Amino acid sequence: MKKFDPSLYFITDSTGYGEEEFLYRVEQALQGGVTLLQLREKEKSTKEYIALAEKVHAIANRYKVPLIIDDRVDVALAIDAEGVHVGAGDMPVATARKLMGNDKIVGATAKTVPWAKDVYGQGADYLGVGAIYPTTTKVKTVLTSTDTLRDVCSAVPIPVNAIGGLNKDNIDVLAGIPVAGICVVSAIMKADDPKKAAMELKARARELGLY
Repeated sequence: MKKFDPSLYFITDSTGYGEEEFLYRVEQALQGGVTLLQLREKEKSTKEYIALAEKVHAIANRYKVPLIIDDRVDVALAIDAEGVHVGAGDMPVATARKLMGNDKIVGATAKTVPWAKDVYGQGADYLGVGAIYPTTTKVKTVLTSTDTLRDVCSAVPIPVNAIGGLNKDNIDVLAGIPVAGICVVSAIMKADDPKKAAMELKARARELGLY
């Protein structure tokens, strides 16, 4: 299995930012200790997505942090990203694995134990489970209980990350659940100081013994 650290997984949202400000915020987050980075673009054309992904990948490479492309295997392949993340309505995990190859990271979203077992069997390297809290992103969310999160962690032998509305002030709800890490969007993306926000999230997660 590929080696990667999912402990502080940052998912981007470029909404409302010019490219220069967006890239600055991504780099600040990486400086703050983000360990895995996902580029998520729902509105851009393929050409625009690839152009932005190349710039983000160059920054991520400087910090030796893997770049995961959301949804789009074609974009991930085009820029030789380290991986791809597929949701319930996207390409099947097995197909993504076949196209990406065995050396790349393939992540998947799961909301139930049977779902988690299924995508693990298809070749997923990690799972994102949630939403734990309501989110402000444009992605449609269905809340997932912490009991389900705990059950998923026990059901599969791959890293499981909690996702959905998490920030340094509410991640205590995850205490005692064997998650591999947390996925955040707004807690870093919309912070006044993304670097500080990442550092504080990491510190709080360590205090709680999440990893």
